[in-house]
Amino acid sequence: MPWKDRYTISDERTLDDAEVKWPERKRCCFRVVVDLSPVCGPDGIKSGDLTTPEAFYGMNGGLAALKAVLDNHHLKATFAVPAVMADIHAGTIRALADEGHEIAAHGFKHEDVSLLARDEEQARLKRTTEILAKVAGQRPEGWFSLARQGDKFAGGAVSPHTIDLLIEDGYAYFGNGLADDLPHWWVSDFATRRAILALPYYYHFDDQFFLLFPRKGTGLENPDGLFRNWKAELDAQYKRGRQFSMVLHPHAIAWPNRLHMLEQFLDHARGLPDLWHATSAECARHWMTTFPAATYLKLEPSIWQDYPGSLS
Repeated sequence: MPWKDRYTISDERTLDDAEVKWPERKRCCFRVVVDLSPVCGPDGIKSGDLTTPEAFYGMNGGLAALKAVLDNHHLKATFAVPAVMADIHAGTIRALADEGHEIAAHGFKHEDVSLLARDEEQARLKRTTEILAKVAGQRPEGWFSLARQGDKFAGGAVSPHTIDLLIEDGYAYFGNGLADDLPHWWVSDFATRRAILALPYYYHFDDQFFLLFPRKGTGLENPDGLFRNWKAELDAQYKRGRQFSMVLHPHAIAWPNRLHMLEQFLDHARGLPDLWHATSAECARHWMTTFPAATYLKLEPSIWQDYPGSLS
C-alpha cells in the first residue's frame, strides 16, 4: 500500500485462509492497541490539550481502570505513545513497559506530518525514537499514525516520506494499514520492492469513532454498536483463522458502563479456544519470520489510472 496521491501504485495479493499460520498452531491472532494521545489538532499535542478533564482522566483514573481490565484478562497490550506524552508521564510509561506491555511510537506529538518538510519529519521521528527508548528502556519496534476525526488520509497522518523514513530508521512495522485484514507489506518503491510490514487497522474497531465523535446532545453515542462490531468481526476472523485488532482510548472507553461492555467482549474472546493474544510487535515478528517479503510479497501492476480532474 504505497503512497501515490492517496492511492496505490501496486497491488499485493493477500494470503488465502489456508495459508495463514500462527504460533503453536493457534487459530487466530488477537491484538489490543491503546492510544495514549489526547484529542488534538493537526499541529499535534499542545499544552491546552493536556489540561482538559478528558485528558487528565485518560492518563490517570481512566488508564488505571482500563489497565485493571487488561490485567484481569491477562492481556498485554500495545500502547501507542506520542513522545511528548512519554516525556511528561515517564514513570507511567516505564511501569507499563516493565509489566510487559509494548510501547510503540505514535509520533513526536501526534502531529500531521504531511504538513512537514522531509528533513523536519525525519528529525522528529529520530527524536521520538530516542525519547521512547530512554523512557521505556528499549527502542520502539512499531510506529502508529492512528486516525483522528476528519482524517484526510486512510492510513492516518502520513506523508509521502513517512514509510521510507521508518524503514531507514529501522522500524519493524507500521501499525495502521488498511490494505488487508492480515499483516501485509506496504511498498514504497515498486521496482525495488522496498517495503515495511503494516498491521491491519480499521475505523470500525476503534472506540473513538463510536464514543468520542458523535455531536454532544444528539444521543448518537454508539457503544452497543461498537460491541456488535467487535464481536461480529472477531467471530468471523476466528472462523477464518486470520487476525483481529481493536483500538482503545482510556479517556473514552474507561467509563464504568463502557468498561463493562469491554469486559463482556474480552470474556467472549477468552472463551474462544486457541486464540493467540499477541502484542503488535509479537505479531509482526511472527509474520516477518513466517511470511518474509522476499518470498510472500506478490506485486502486480496497478489497475489504477489518473483521470483529469479526479480527486482519487
